[in-house]
Amino acid sequence: MSNSGGQKPWRFHPHILLLMALVVLSFPQKSLAQAGSGSTPDPWDKAQLMTPEELVKLLTSSNGAKPLVVYVGFEFLYKGAHIPGARFIGPGREAKGIDALKRWAGSIPHDRDVVIYCGCCPFKQCPNVRPAFQALRESGLTRLKVLEIDESFAKGWVQKGYPAEKGAEPR
Repeated sequence: MSNSGGQKPWRFHPHILLLMALVVLSFPQKSLAQAGSGSTPDPWDKAQLMTPEELVKLLTSSNGAKPLVVYVGFEFLYKGAHIPGARFIGPGREAKGIDALKRWAGSIPHDRDVVIYCGCCPFKQCPNVRPAFQALRESGLTRLKVLEIDESFAKGWVQKGYPAEKGAEPR
């Protein structure tokens, strides 16, 4: 991973991993069971899933417009590390986050390419991506995709050396 301005490369601090684990463990068991049980089908089809490798290629390509990338997880994790240029609008598991995502979706062209992701925990158990995807699709976005990060953003993106930045974007 490259850096600029002589800054030290970003590393995932063990305390962040511990915080992530505590957040996941604090979810009510019902939410985790519902998210990964398979009893409710995912709101997307396979064509709407994107791998980290595919997104990196899109973001680093000199051809065409880049998709809007939206982080739908927890704000403290976004501040710890996120995909460069990704926006944090609100967490998908909270009503106020869903409302913020819907307002945002109303402010962009509905045929704009949008990729959402979380990475707080294993993808099948994520409490954020499914409600966020559903809300954005119901808001009329027609070119919506989900970044499928199997275990976590730390393992599925940062540890693979893909570009990441930390800190919050200006509001």
